Amino acid sequence: MTDGGQKHKSSAAFHFAAGLGSGVTSAFLLQPADLLKTRVQQSPSGSLSIALKTVLAGPSPIRSLWRGTTPSVIRTGAGSALYFGMLNQLRRATSITTTGLDGKSTTKLSNGANLATGAAARALAGFVMSPVTVLKVRYESSLYAYTSLSSAAKDIFKTTGAKGFFAGFGATAIRDAPYAGLYVLFYEQSKITIFGHLNLATPISNFGSGVLAAAAATAVTNPFDAVKTRLQLQPERYRNAVSAARKMIAEEGAMCLFDGLGIRMARKAVSSALAWTVYEELIRRAEERIVV
Repeated sequence: MTDGGQKHKSSAAFHFAAGLGSGVTSAFLLQPADLLKTRVQQSPSGSLSIALKTVLAGPSPIRSLWRGTTPSVIRTGAGSALYFGMLNQLRRATSITTTGLDGKSTTKLSNGANLATGAAARALAGFVMSPVTVLKVRYESSLYAYTSLSSAAKDIFKTTGAKGFFAGFGATAIRDAPYAGLYVLFYEQSKITIFGHLNLATPISNFGSGVLAAAAATAVTNPFDAVKTRLQLQPERYRNAVSAARKMIAEEGAMCLFDGLGIRMARKAVSSALAWTVYEELIRRAEERIVV
């Protein structure tokens, strides 16, 4: 991000609140895509069309598409709040401020700083939210017939202990840290090199940059997402990320690591773009109000 000399920094608490609002909005609107992605990745024979037909053929299909919304909203809302809050602090600590001949100061981050701060913030937020992530995935899957979040939590603790709430965290961190780092890098570069030259309005450039960044970062990190889902759903079958990946490739072929790529890419493109657009717009309006 760049900040002119006339802008005032919004507080860390506001960055936290803006992240919460953007995360809750995207999580609720896009929960059906998240549920279908989990169903596709849960078994070797999974496909989007079969998963969708199964849900629609069951009782209360609309309600079923939003199954798992509560843990998803908690995870994405709180996770986004933590992520944007920590990202803001890390970026302030690593930014370089220069003063031009006109006396205005400009704050910039290098590509390396964008990559590192995005990865670090996402890894930390992912660790804190790991128990909710496990609950979310279990609740979305058709492999478990949980009737409430409390019953899901009790079952996980009974069968796997406290470590069960962190199942798949290694694969999650390997997926999320590079994804977030690459996303921030691609996002900031797209705003400058593509949409900056087009002179589009800020919300449009933010959303467009978000779509492009999410699509690129998702394609690179999807294998880790596929492994993560298997670890969280069947921890008794897969010991760790490496053994899970080997077993999946040996039994199903390498392409199984890209199960759910299409729907995940579409979901990530919209959710990340929406979350960042809402977040950036809230921050921009807050800073302009401070100046006024």
